[in-house]
Amino acid sequence: MNDDTLDKPRVTVLGLGAMGTALARTWLAAGHPVTVWNRTAARAEALAPEGADVAATAAEAVSAGGVVVTCLWDDASVGASLSGADLRGRDLVDLTTGTPAQARERAAWARERGARFVSGGIMAVPPMVGVPEAGGYVFYGGSRAAFEAAEAVLSVPLATRYVGEDAGFAALYDVALLSAMTGMLGGIAQAFALVRREDVPLEDFAGLLTEWLVAMSGSATATAERLTTGDYTSGVVSNLAMMVAGNATLRRTAEEQGVGSALLDPYMDLMARRLAQGHGEEDGTGVVDLLTAR
Repeated sequence: MNDDTLDKPRVTVLGLGAMGTALARTWLAAGHPVTVWNRTAARAEALAPEGADVAATAAEAVSAGGVVVTCLWDDASVGASLSGADLRGRDLVDLTTGTPAQARERAAWARERGARFVSGGIMAVPPMVGVPEAGGYVFYGGSRAAFEAAEAVLSVPLATRYVGEDAGFAALYDVALLSAMTGMLGGIAQAFALVRREDVPLEDFAGLLTEWLVAMSGSATATAERLTTGDYTSGVVSNLAMMVAGNATLRRTAEEQGVGSALLDPYMDLMARRLAQGHGEEDGTGVVDLLTAR
């Protein structure tokens, strides 16, 4: 197939797990010529009836042209898969899950091979791909020129959010948000564990829990402001001394309910440590200082 005869640019997708397949199918449905490769060839061949061009090797897929999108198992898989590919003049967009350090190292690796590099952090699950109303998006960091050249293509399956020239920032934003989500899910699990054995309608309780978490989410903005200004005490309503005292009730209630407080203990221990350092009039922002102390 000759790209010159096509209205839309080609996309090469390496890696056809659930996410890679969803991405490839969305580009195909949008009318883009798509070249696919996967270590297990059957996954690539399954897309042929939908119009995908199947490459026998990763190097062959890269040579087909267009933006090269990797969505592989891990960072090591990216290096191994592309070891024999000619990347000169290519724009490489890596959507493989990894760390900020890995993304920066991969960016340098790509530059050494003559490619422009963009790293992505996907804030979505496969069913959200190609469904704009689902709200999924991808953080992108790295070569601004490469991102801008590929943005029209990249925005087809999921919305794009460019976070700067540092290739590590996409992974950093991704993992930071996932870390917050993990903490929230831990809190939700604790809440349900506390009420589960009681005569509490769980669906009704879920509504209350959702309302409460939404109301409390504004604390993220307040924390950002305090970290920026360095003022942890102005306008504090519930200070650290009060919160640490209240934590005793959380622990005792958990014990009474036969639940335990293992999900909460690390955070509450940090709060107590900050209080012991003499910061009772602060809010909880100082815990960030403990976590980032060198």
